[in-house]
Amino acid sequence: MAKKVVATLKTGSGKEYTRVIKMVKSPDGQYSFREEIVHKEHVKDFFASK
Repeated sequence: MAKKVVATLKTGSGKEYTRVIKMVKSPDGQYSFREEIVHKEHVKDFFASK
């Protein structure tokens, strides 16, 4: 299934999207990773949000 998603993102309108990964600290001090696929124009907004 992952191959299908990657192939879809590399062609056509899929090139307008970016996979972003952000490290988030939980209230008890542990870190976790938040991963999303967002439009190119919203990458800075994703990293600016808490």
